[in-house]
Amino acid sequence: MPSNWKESGLRWYWVVVLVFIADQVSKQWVLANFELYESIKLLPIFSFTYVRNYGAAFSFLSDAGGWQKWLFTFIAIGFSTLLTIWLRKQPTQMWRLNLAYTLVIGGALGNLIDRLQHGFVVDFIDFYWNKSHFPAFNIADSAICVGAALIIIDSFISDRDEKRNKAQDKKSTAKE
Repeated sequence: MPSNWKESGLRWYWVVVLVFIADQVSKQWVLANFELYESIKLLPIFSFTYVRNYGAAFSFLSDAGGWQKWLFTFIAIGFSTLLTIWLRKQPTQMWRLNLAYTLVIGGALGNLIDRLQHGFVVDFIDFYWNKSHFPAFNIADSAICVGAALIIIDSFISDRDEKRNKAQDKKSTAKE
């Protein structure tokens, strides 16, 4: 474990702040300028469309009656705390994993504030093809997805690097 926070993954916490601010500013803009379900077509496959998500990803549990707000609140707080502890334990040089964790934390906190403030998450990024729509999402959701993808990618790259290092260690030991 790094001896102080400046040598740890916590140095990457500025990403949390950046994601959180971008997410909240964009949602406030949508709330100030759109009526519910109002949509502005920007490209043939992309619109800004204001919708409310009372559930989680892909509106999971959105019609559960309200208890899900607290479940997702505790999950966001729990994961953010856990990832922050992990950030403190790893060196700042582990950029991919540090970036991944901070993206997830920033996204989780952005959606957490929505749940606590409004009782729902503001979604507005709407991709579609003909009449088929991908579920609307927001900047926080994007950060969580990119962070999760980076965690998966890092696990493959770390495994590959670890195997390469072991092979090099065996060669070095054999030469001695």
